[in-house]
Amino acid sequence: MDRLPSSSGTLVDILDRVLDKGLVVAGDIRISLANVELLTIRIRLLVCSVDKAEQIGLNWWKYDPHLTMPAGVARPVLPQAKQPARRARARVPNTRRKA
Repeated sequence: MDRLPSSSGTLVDILDRVLDKGLVVAGDIRISLANVELLTIRIRLLVCSVDKAEQIGLNWWKYDPHLTMPAGVARPVLPQAKQPARRARARVPNTRRKA
């Protein structure tokens, strides 16, 4: 007796199909009170393999400095970013207690 293939696949089969083809989940959550919108959350989720993402033009991880910097390398600090912090420290009085 031959076994008929079942319509439900194993978890590995489902995961393989999702990563190969991709899965998109999209939705909106809105919270309103008396017809006044208080909060809107827009959810967009794409689940796919890295190869599939590159095929459709998604490759942001290649250019993100937090993901592409080698371990142990200090991140460069921009000189203009230091200036506002120095000015802010100069305006705030020293609140540390001296022992």
